[in-house]
Amino acid sequence: MAETVTAHEQTDGADQAAHESARAARNARRQEFLAKYGVLIALVVSIVVFSALKPHVFPTVSNLQAIVEQFSPLAIIAFGLTVVLVMGDFDLSVAGMIGLSSAVVVSLMSVNHLGFLLAILIGILVGMAGGAVSGGLVAFAGASSFIITLAMGQVYNGLEYQITNQETIFSGIPKAYANIATGSFLGLSNQFFIMLFVLLVLYLLLEQSTIGRYMYALGGNQEAARLSGIRVRELRTAGFMIIGVCSVIAGVLISSQNDSQSPNSGAPFFLPAFAAVFLGSAVLRPGKFNVLGTLVGAFFLEVISTGLTELSLSTSVILIVQGVILAGAVLLSRIGRKAA
Repeated sequence: MAETVTAHEQTDGADQAAHESARAARNARRQEFLAKYGVLIALVVSIVVFSALKPHVFPTVSNLQAIVEQFSPLAIIAFGLTVVLVMGDFDLSVAGMIGLSSAVVVSLMSVNHLGFLLAILIGILVGMAGGAVSGGLVAFAGASSFIITLAMGQVYNGLEYQITNQETIFSGIPKAYANIATGSFLGLSNQFFIMLFVLLVLYLLLEQSTIGRYMYALGGNQEAARLSGIRVRELRTAGFMIIGVCSVIAGVLISSQNDSQSPNSGAPFFLPAFAAVFLGSAVLRPGKFNVLGTLVGAFFLEVISTGLTELSLSTSVILIVQGVILAGAVLLSRIGRKAA
């Protein structure tokens, strides 16, 4: 009798183990599906909902053109952040660099009467120099990227205020400079094509080059990468210089579109840029930062922002939604890393 009970217990135990295993497998599949397609599903649902609520406004060609134009600077900033995050670092100074670089470029044209191309070139050099300082302090001095870039952001804000005296610059800006953002080609804004160019360059860097493989290796294990002969400090510094340049490009587009330079012009892009990168890590390659996913994330955020604005919701509501989306993006990223 005891042997019979034991046999039954063993059978029940085996059935329970099989049931638990099957349930774990189903949960894993659900997590993998959510990690791969959650953002894309949310994007499609958002488009359908906004189109239903505003059928004569949202699903129109002109609205799509506006979304494509408006999300381009955000995408460029997020591409640069993607490079830094791939290597396991953060850059909290992007908003400050956007404001500083646009202040430098616009003031050089307005006050010093420099040509717009030379002014932009100097702005790019400022972005590279700022990135080199941040990267050097983080990679060579061993400082925390959180603290250093947060401090550098304050420095950039202070320098911007010194240059502009916290006033909007709107005079003496060449028309050719304004045309950089406001011009169009094939019915699409120049900003879109500039964004595509930055996307192509950084995609080739991260996904198709040896340097990109090294950068991903840094994000996996910096010490192992160093022991394998990768020049860790130089690559990390280069990453901060790349986000510096991307911030300058975005600053140029923002000030060009507005035909002016306003104090703290980069602040509205700070949280959305990070949200776009984390959302992007839940697309195409779950759990891994990648520029194509970041492109989808930035587009998704602009769809949400445009849709909420067209519903005449307040700025406070839009900011709350952006914060919730950022939190959700981080959660999706964690799910993606577990499923990967």
